[in-house]
Amino acid sequence: MTHKPLKYRVLESQKTHHSNTGYLSGMNKTKYIIDFYILFIRIQGERKTTIMGRRKVPLACGCFYHIFNRSIAGFEIFRYPAEYQRFRATLRYYKTAISTRSFSIALRLNKLNAPEMHGPDRVRILAYCLMPTHFHLFLEQLAPNGIEDYVRFIEAGYAHFFNLRSKRRGPLWESRFENRLVEADPYALHLMRYIHLNPVSTGLAKKAEGWEFSSYHEHLARSQEEPLCAFKDIMDLSPATIKKFTDNRADYQRSLALIKGLILD
Repeated sequence: MTHKPLKYRVLESQKTHHSNTGYLSGMNKTKYIIDFYILFIRIQGERKTTIMGRRKVPLACGCFYHIFNRSIAGFEIFRYPAEYQRFRATLRYYKTAISTRSFSIALRLNKLNAPEMHGPDRVRILAYCLMPTHFHLFLEQLAPNGIEDYVRFIEAGYAHFFNLRSKRRGPLWESRFENRLVEADPYALHLMRYIHLNPVSTGLAKKAEGWEFSSYHEHLARSQEEPLCAFKDIMDLSPATIKKFTDNRADYQRSLALIKGLILD
């Protein structure tokens, strides 16, 4: 098997500097309490910027990541084929959609593929798998904040759709998505196999090709739909080789130790 090396960048650690906040001497009790609450609100604002806003260490363009998130409390969020298909449609749409053009609006206007709704690619999808309570994505970031924006759009869009469909309220996802940087060639190949075998490992299918809500059929060149993934320029393998590699259960069990740092479940 031959496959081209992944390109990745080393992330530099970033430090956040906060200015020191002090109190004037001789404050009376009332002013001390007021200043305390002002400081408390300021600290909470800073925490929201770093914790609830962008990640402290942003994901880098040209790097490859395993992305994972699950539903809140193990709630089943994909129950019917139509729900899997809706999420897969959002995966396709938000790769290039302009941030102010939501999937639901574009769908209602029959403009999902209209040029004015799209811009440059945010991400490239190499592999994915949708499970009843969670999803796995293997992505390359192509634009600054591309993965973070992409996942935020697909999660928010699907949560809105699911809540309306189910007549429910509240959050759908357990937390912010998790990510692992994929730095080397062999790991990428083994990670794709891990993602595609997720339904087999959990007993939802006997073989990877028995689960229709993943990119495995694309990798085998059996999908009848327009391709969603772009993996051939980093994995120069024939469909027959991919299938043989994926079906090799003994090798798969050994490879789990190799990629344990990349596994998210």
